[in-house]
Order: sequence, then structure tokens, then C-alpha cells
Amino acid sequence: MNKLNKLGYLIILVICFSCGNKTKASQAETQKRKEANQPPNIVFILSDDQAWTDYSFMGHEHIDTPRLDQFASESLTFTQSYVPTPLCSPSLATIITGLYPKDHGILGNDKVYERGNIRGKERTEAYKPVISAFEKQTTLPDMLKEKGYLSFQTGKWWHGNHRVGGFDYGMTHGDPERGGRHGDFGLQIGRKGLDTINSYLNLAAKEKKPFFLWYAPFLPHQPHTPPQRLLDKYLSKAPTEYVAKYWAMCEWFDETCGQLFDLIEAKGQMENTLFVYVCDNGWVQEPDKNTYVKTSKRAPYDLGIRTPIMYKWKGKIAPKMDNKTITSSIDMVPTVLGILGIEKPANLHGVSVLDEETLAERKGVFGEVYAHDFDTIENSMFYNMAIFPPYKIIIPDPVRKKDEVVQLFNIEVDPFEQHNLADANPDIVADLTAKITAFRAE
Repeated sequence: MNKLNKLGYLIILVICFSCGNKTKASQAETQKRKEANQPPNIVFILSDDQAWTDYSFMGHEHIDTPRLDQFASESLTFTQSYVPTPLCSPSLATIITGLYPKDHGILGNDKVYERGNIRGKERTEAYKPVISAFEKQTTLPDMLKEKGYLSFQTGKWWHGNHRVGGFDYGMTHGDPERGGRHGDFGLQIGRKGLDTINSYLNLAAKEKKPFFLWYAPFLPHQPHTPPQRLLDKYLSKAPTEYVAKYWAMCEWFDETCGQLFDLIEAKGQMENTLFVYVCDNGWVQEPDKNTYVKTSKRAPYDLGIRTPIMYKWKGKIAPKMDNKTITSSIDMVPTVLGILGIEKPANLHGVSVLDEETLAERKGVFGEVYAHDFDTIENSMFYNMAIFPPYKIIIPDPVRKKDEVVQLFNIEVDPFEQHNLADANPDIVADLTAKITAFRAE
């Protein structure tokens, strides 16, 4: 090869190398822009039966929750937040729809049924119309379809098959003939690892779609069967074994949240994932019995309905510990919709917590407690609540709770609701009662 040919060959190599570099750079830039424009994955993390006090970042002296503590420090965390009702099924229905119980129709865990010899069958038959009615509600997975999301259900789910909630894939079959009631196979998530979630995330990656994950493990809910290493840790700290088991369950739940964070981190999805945390309802362990204190679960008090609610999206939502602003689980769906630019349905009372002006304009939220076995709103109501800081009012139903009185608390100075101020503040009682009356009429 002469010098001229060699020179031409070298020029061609340089041009090809340069073009190759430009092509690779262009492809990388295109991929970067594509990832930047892709909507975030969304993960709802729901604990099950845990009081608002029972995290180390919320001040508990003995329960260790290191992964949730870190999560809270990295999130927009509202410590003074609420679910509208202190019972699993209606609370979860609110989280997935953004509606209050009076609007989505799930008032309790079971529909009133005639108790005979085959309780499961009779209960199932009574609940079928409830599932059919709920299937007509528009859920968050339904709304996410317009943005191309795949939706995955794991853990607690009360309303029949996961597809009733709009999920594309899920662990809950909901078939009563195979033990379906409030989660069936879904209840294994967390307690028996996260393999199913790993498979779902791989599917979303394969299809190159954003995902919505419902992680609602049966934790720290009964049965309180923590790993022995955690039980041993708390036996010396707790007043009784019942309490030690519950405390250990709280840390076990925390560990599974850490496993979930690590899994998503390992798949390179942490930066483009919105995490939202809430607890479905409270629980205070009875020291000497395998049950809950009656002022917690199923009760209108803050030990039944208060919960921290946290929103984390790395680099997009500024971390802040907010100890004053009242938010509710009814805000979770509107917040997601706001992030994605989806118009909020007119029937949703909640607001995006990222819309500071609108959030500040809303002065309070409401609560409802119905019978565990419910029928209609009119004949199943136990309590109405209104939380308008600094005050919270609890109004008992005049028929089903006729022996109880209206209670008014200043929750800013009396967070455990020990001092009823109703008799001394008739004007405040009248104002909050009127607000509840207007809310019921909406």
C-alpha cells in the first residue's frame, strides 16, 4: 500500500471512529431524554394495623424502624395525617380510589349476613353485591392506564379478584371457594419474601412500561409471628410477651420495606420511582390479651386513624418533616394524578400535597366509622369525625351509640384525647357539627 492509500485509509478510520462516537453519544443522549420524559414508577407501601406512635422516627422508645426512618428523612413526610376510617377494608378502598367510605360504598369488612352453619359461604354470598358495586368505581390503576402503566397488586386486597381494582396482575384471586376473602395468596408477600414483586418488576422492564405497585403486606397484622431473632430482641424490653411480639412485627415490616427499596435500587429504578407510605389503621396491643386496645382499631380516636404519610421521589420532591399540616389518604390519588398531569375527577375531595397553596386553603378533613358488618350508611353509622386543627370532634350516632356524648379535643396539646372540651366550647361544637352535616350532604 503506497503512502497516499495509507493516508486515505487512516482518514477513513478516523471518520468512522468519530461517527461511531457521535452515534453512541447520540444514542446515550436519546436514552437519557427518554428516561427523563418517562413518567415515574409508583409504589404504594401500606402497613397493616400499626399505631402512629410505633416508629422510631415518630418517637417510640423501643421499636426500631431504621429503613422507614431513613425513608421518612428522604421524603415529604406529614406526621399529622389520617385515614378516614379505622378498619382495613374501607381504608384500603379509600387509598385505591381517593374517595371517602360514604362515596365508594365499602363501609366495613363484611356485609351483614345471616349467620348459619356455613359462615364462609353465607358471608361470601352477602358480599358479592358489594364487590360488583365496587367494580364500577374508578380506581388509580384504571386512571393510570391512559399513561401506559402496568399495575401490580400484592398483599391485602378485600374486593374480590385483583382485576376488580383495575390491576393488570396480582396475587389475590378472591375466590371464596379457595379461601379468598382479604388477600389469599397476596398475604404471603413480605412474610415469605418478595419474589413475586421481583417477577413483576422484571415484566415491566421487559415491556418497557412504567409500573404501579401495591405493596400491602399482612404486617404487622396478626398473627404476630415474628422471626425468633426479633422476638428475642424485644422480650427483655416489652412489659409482656404479647407486646414484644407486636413490637417485633413492626420491625419485621420495616425490614421488608428495606428489602423492597434494595430490590428497586438494584434494578436501577430508585431515581424514577415515586414512593408513598401510609398505614391502613391503628393498633395498640393489649398487654395481657391477643387483641387490641379498644381506643385504637375500629375506634374514632387518633390511635385508630392517625398515621404518618410520606412521599418520596428522589430529586423531584424536596424532603421535609411537616408536623403541622393535616393530610389524609384521600390525598394520595390526587397527588399522583397531579404529578402525571391527569385531570382529577370531580368527585375526589382530596388535593395534591405538592400544591402548597391548595393544601393550605383546605382547613380540615373528615372521618367515618361504621359497623364491621355493614348494611346501609343510615343503619351502619357509628361515628362522624371532623379534624380541623387544633380541634377534632367525634359525634356518636344517636341510635347505635346513644349512650355516648359528643367529644371535642384540642389535638395539638392533647394528642391522646384525654380531655373532652365539648361542654366548654359550644360554638366550636356547633361549627364542626355544621361542617360534618355539609360533608354528609355532598
